[in-house]
Amino acid sequence: MEMQKAGKIQYLKPGLGSRGAVAGFSTRHEGVSRPPYNSLNLGSNTLDSSHNVEGNRSLLARSLGATLDRFLTVNQVHGTDLLVIDAPNQELSHFLKLECDGIVTNQPGIMIAVCIADCVPVLLHDPVKRVVAALHAGWQGTVGNIAGKGVEAMVSLFGCNRKDIEAAIGPHIAGCCYEVDRPVRDAFKKTGAAWDLIAKEQGEDKWLLDLGAANRYLLTDAGVPAAQIQTSEFCVSCNQELFFSYRRDGGDTGRQAGFIMLEDQQ
Repeated sequence: MEMQKAGKIQYLKPGLGSRGAVAGFSTRHEGVSRPPYNSLNLGSNTLDSSHNVEGNRSLLARSLGATLDRFLTVNQVHGTDLLVIDAPNQELSHFLKLECDGIVTNQPGIMIAVCIADCVPVLLHDPVKRVVAALHAGWQGTVGNIAGKGVEAMVSLFGCNRKDIEAAIGPHIAGCCYEVDRPVRDAFKKTGAAWDLIAKEQGEDKWLLDLGAANRYLLTDAGVPAAQIQTSEFCVSCNQELFFSYRRDGGDTGRQAGFIMLEDQQ
């Protein structure tokens, strides 16, 4: 992944956007929000002005060839439900309050996005069947295997071949900074997760958890070739100049986004 600029917008671009899709992970720069949401806050579930959030979303969308009315997020609740859009839909606003944590579509021109301030944004793209997904994976969504469910939705609903799917795991709070306790560890253990491969013990009932690695394992378990999974090296907590972090900032902070959009075929 490489840092790119589209107009004034700085974002991290994964290679999966190179064949028929625009994809990326936003940073906190070049928006209109004031501290502590400065400046490209894309999250509506903050105390930032709704006008600022809409302005920021419009800036991002327009910079990458979309419009605000085609920028689609959902009400994320740390679950594993997915919104599927498989037909043309000119009015997307009725989806905004749906409680789910991922969006899957084969419709071009819709910039689907998940908003993040520590959790893992996962983007999926099948350039053959032309299907994309944006997934929000916190620890609960990871335990529930939202990454695998996103892949299964692409396969079962759109006829995708697992071997054609590309994935990008975006900036999130990394294993260096994400300390969890026994209830989280027990939840992962119940799923059969290889806990020792994704966590390091820090002391009594404390572990540093690598959510990015956990989601990478889930994607390979779902049949996505390991060579087609990219993972960002950025920890959002360590890189305050680039990213928001809920834990680092004490909860009062903005949100960056993982976004992807199928381009119209010429």
